[in-house]
Amino acid sequence: MSAHDHEREEGLAFQPKFDASGLVTCVATDAANGDVLMVAHMNDEALRKTIATGEAWYFSRSRNALWRKGESSGHTQRVIEMRMDCDQDAVWIRVEQTGAACHTGRRSCFYRAIKGETGDIQLSFVDAERLVDPYKVYRK
Repeated sequence: MSAHDHEREEGLAFQPKFDASGLVTCVATDAANGDVLMVAHMNDEALRKTIATGEAWYFSRSRNALWRKGESSGHTQRVIEMRMDCDQDAVWIRVEQTGAACHTGRRSCFYRAIKGETGDIQLSFVDAERLVDPYKVYRK
């Protein structure tokens, strides 16, 4: 392990390790109950805006654009705590979620369980109730 890696993993310096696309993965969980709400990505600007504002900011790979969670839907995430993983290439944010975290209108993006065995693997809905109609919330 290099001295730089050792410092990144054991030290207290904030040294985000962005991937080749300039992103870190971010896992957002519900601060009240620990449920995983969503996984998204942050670039340097999104990470710094999240720290500065206390609201979740992300970088959309599909739109190639910075976005504040809830800017179009009103379904915001207020950050309670942020943590970096061991090698600083992933962020965990504990949030107070207002409304649905998922663009499908559900509370969480993780609303399907994997069931079955090799050769017959399927998904089944769990906690899949829609809180909002996504076609009304996300008009394009």
